[in-house]
Amino acid sequence: MSKNIFMGSTALLGALSVAVSSAYAQESEVEDKNIKSKETELIEIHGVRNSLYSVKRSGDARRLVDLVDTPATITVLTKDQIDESGRSDLKEVLSTQAGVTLGTGENGNAFGDRYIIRGHEARSDVFVDGLRDPGMNTRESFSVEQIEITKGPSSTFAGRGSSGGAINSITKKASIGYDLGRVDVGFGSDNYYRASVDVNKPISEGFATRVNIMKSSEDAPKREGAERKREGALISGIYDDGNKTRVWADIYYLNAEDVPDLGSTVINGEIVKDIPVYAQQGDFMNSEAWSTTLRVEHQLNDTWKFYNITRYGETENGYIATSASGTTGYLTEDDANNGVNGFGTFSFGTHHNAQEVEHFATQFNFLAEIETGAIEHKLLISAEYADYTVQNFNYDNRGESSFNNCWRSSRGGVGESFCALDNQGNLVAGLNTSIDRSSATRGSLKNDYNYQVSAVSLMDTMQLTQDLMVFAGIRLDSYDYSNLAYRNGEGTAYEFSDTLTNGHFGVVYELVDDINLYASYGTATNINGGESDVGANCGYGGVCNDAEGNTDSEPEKVTNIEIGSKMSLNDELLFLQVAAFRLTKDDVMEGAGRDYEPVGSLNTGKHQVSGIEVALNGQVTDALSIQITAAKMDSEVIESAHETNIGLPLALFADESFYAQARYQLTDDFAFGGDFTYKSSMTGGQPDTGSTGPEVPAYRVYNMFASYNFSEDLTARINLGNVFDEEYYTSTYRAAKFMYIGDRQSLRATVTYQF
Repeated sequence: MSKNIFMGSTALLGALSVAVSSAYAQESEVEDKNIKSKETELIEIHGVRNSLYSVKRSGDARRLVDLVDTPATITVLTKDQIDESGRSDLKEVLSTQAGVTLGTGENGNAFGDRYIIRGHEARSDVFVDGLRDPGMNTRESFSVEQIEITKGPSSTFAGRGSSGGAINSITKKASIGYDLGRVDVGFGSDNYYRASVDVNKPISEGFATRVNIMKSSEDAPKREGAERKREGALISGIYDDGNKTRVWADIYYLNAEDVPDLGSTVINGEIVKDIPVYAQQGDFMNSEAWSTTLRVEHQLNDTWKFYNITRYGETENGYIATSASGTTGYLTEDDANNGVNGFGTFSFGTHHNAQEVEHFATQFNFLAEIETGAIEHKLLISAEYADYTVQNFNYDNRGESSFNNCWRSSRGGVGESFCALDNQGNLVAGLNTSIDRSSATRGSLKNDYNYQVSAVSLMDTMQLTQDLMVFAGIRLDSYDYSNLAYRNGEGTAYEFSDTLTNGHFGVVYELVDDINLYASYGTATNINGGESDVGANCGYGGVCNDAEGNTDSEPEKVTNIEIGSKMSLNDELLFLQVAAFRLTKDDVMEGAGRDYEPVGSLNTGKHQVSGIEVALNGQVTDALSIQITAAKMDSEVIESAHETNIGLPLALFADESFYAQARYQLTDDFAFGGDFTYKSSMTGGQPDTGSTGPEVPAYRVYNMFASYNFSEDLTARINLGNVFDEEYYTSTYRAAKFMYIGDRQSLRATVTYQF
């Protein structure tokens, strides 16, 4: 994949916007058929002058009833909410949500997109339009219509994994139902620049195209030396015969190039505040992804509809990043040998990985609305095939410290080293030039992972009475797994296959009009070695084997019991959900310790997460829009092969989390609002292991925005991020090598022109 595909993107953005503006100035030759599709209705109520904070239906074609009638916790974030928040990367957007935290990793995935939902890993449970999006790549929101976060096991829709939930991005699609274009251009502090074009154009009676192009760059707010660059495009088309058949095709591309910032560290139990960016020469984190997708929808008869989605894509990820590690430094070799006159400082570590991903998936769905006697059924019969290959590599020639200024004692004994703080606690000169990594090259293969699966599922939503609805679903996944993992130059091949069975059962009772009570039971299963980025590192999601080398284990089993209420209020403009749940994970694979060994303990762990979640989103009044999510949860290791783990909470688990975003339309032309995020403290540790690492302090972050409509088509918006310029930390590791720093204060202005 060439990195020059979008050379000259800035010029292209300008030229395209001018060209499309001219085209739209001419009278359209396409007859207005007044097609009231879902896409048309959506466009009519949001855009430049208005904002949408709620939707009634999921964008996943397999979910056949309104969200208020769905017996599961699903949070939907609309494009308008995302735009007004000022966030763009998927990781930034999701990090604010209640019940979701960010993870870190070492070498396998020191950065990239890693999420934890209800205390459980979800880095492999990211989907686009219902198909799994494998790999640890950076993901952007420019091509997204809405983001859906499903809480609780989701294997009937997602397949293997999805212990705590899943994330599904719904992409923008071409439509013949509207004629619309918009250009967004933004500038701001820290060299921020972002430009995007989104144009949907009917070109004949049954054809339309949609073009989305984006280019952005910035320094991390008040973190000079940490950089983020994005270039992306989504080009889609549709054929609609106006009767029974619609066909969509699209091509997606994203290139992300960063100078990574692994944040702060801990010295003598204290987080180093105001630490500068210490990225070394040649540090990078690049992600390049492309995919092509074909969707076919056909009405077979009055009862049955057919829907297929097929995707092929490739991703390349790579990074070399520098971390800080708190340590004790000495001015002389004698002091180091004798352990006297030491001073607190930090030194540098190197983290690196390259990844190549190739994925293919196709999903066939048959949907029907039928009646058997007095019972109304909404049926879904689905079949899916997927083939994912992920290869991970080392980097060689990563550079060494070019000068040493202290002595340190380590596992290898006493030796010369580089200390970033001197014995007076001052930063030393040459902080960013200690290591030169510009000669780094792609190195040896670490592991070669392949997962092939054939799945079938059956789901039925039954309206038993006017007030009582029952949902039942079952899915079978038959998979073949292989992973060639290298350790100390020797490769070990792991191969096995199995069939996974998962189900979901839910009851919805309409207490009064638009107020439902529900109860649900759902399951999920995780396979041994399910995470594609860590080879045979048992305890981190890699392949585990016992002392005899056996990998034939039972899958990890997850069950979730949930009760709650969903309410559609204010003439169906405001949506409220309250849910209580208990999630239990049995037969957990456990690593033997901190040495990344493949040998561990099979099916010996058990965890439990209990909690309450509340969600409120939509229109409180004609002028006030809100989105609120809140979660109070408790996690505990119930059983473990390591007695010291029993009773501990899960790693990177926030007991309390809260997010609120509000928008108030003061006049016809002026609106203002903001958002607030709270996360309680959490501690680091290995995935699925009791937390024993450093503590991430609780944090609160406030953001504000205001927008003004200068005309029917021209709007300006200002975003003030981190209003009080607080330094806060979003995640850590089992050791304090990473203490990710959240974005500091930023000021950005965006102008939007719609035509």
